[in-house]
Amino acid sequence: MHSYFRAVGFSGIRGKREMDRLIREVVTSCDEKIVVDEGDNRLFAELSRDFGYDTGITVCGAYDENDEFQAEYCFPFFRGTGITSGEDVVVERHAEKESFAGACDDVRIGVTLIFYLQNAGEYLDAKYKGALDGSRTTLTLSGLSVEGKVLLPVQKDLKQAEKEQQSVKKRCQLIHEARQGNEEAMESLTMEDMDTYSMISRRISKEDVFSIVESYFMPYGMECDRYNVLGEILEVTEARNTWTGEMLYQLTILCNDMQFDVCINQKDLMGVPQEGRRFKGIIWLQGAINF
Repeated sequence: MHSYFRAVGFSGIRGKREMDRLIREVVTSCDEKIVVDEGDNRLFAELSRDFGYDTGITVCGAYDENDEFQAEYCFPFFRGTGITSGEDVVVERHAEKESFAGACDDVRIGVTLIFYLQNAGEYLDAKYKGALDGSRTTLTLSGLSVEGKVLLPVQKDLKQAEKEQQSVKKRCQLIHEARQGNEEAMESLTMEDMDTYSMISRRISKEDVFSIVESYFMPYGMECDRYNVLGEILEVTEARNTWTGEMLYQLTILCNDMQFDVCINQKDLMGVPQEGRRFKGIIWLQGAINF
């Protein structure tokens, strides 16, 4: 069973029999269904059912020659809100099944964002209709977490906040120029990194690391779509799984100047989330391409 089912309220699912029952429930009473003709007598199908506010399970598979749906895999989902990025997205199929990973270069993060594609049906439909060529798309990211903590915010005044905002914008511009081959921008970034390293080395002996580092977004573990994140909580919503009754937290967080939503089971979050505090945790990054 997928280890992130508990993030959307299915922590009590035990064994294949219970999982098969849940899959049958999604297939027989889905809220959304997308079928794509891929040719060679194959009909790809994506069936989704909500089990709470913007959370649920998607089952993917194909219809056989008897027009019966054969489930191939399933995954939990959490729909994000807003537009996370307008950068170009590259999509690639996973080797073992017809699911997809997306990659996006966003200068605010500093690393290539790799995520699990939520809306494979929409992507395949657009692909086979030829709607991907030259079309402009946006990306909405979200995360599922099974391990998180709430941290207090870094104390700063309005002037410091404005200064940091300007610094972030300047750094993003320098990264963009460096990617275009601007050597002065590369040198400026190198000097800035050296100054940052010097500042951290000076302060780390007297201060806690989370008083120095306000937010981060780092790859985690061996799987390329899992990240260790720390970001400011902008909004907190409590939701309930309609099947199990388990309570969830849906958090909107600001991490490295990038805003996205995270869903976590209340029993897996240490601390009480409030606006202004910070969320620290491991997330499985999902993304929906807005065509």
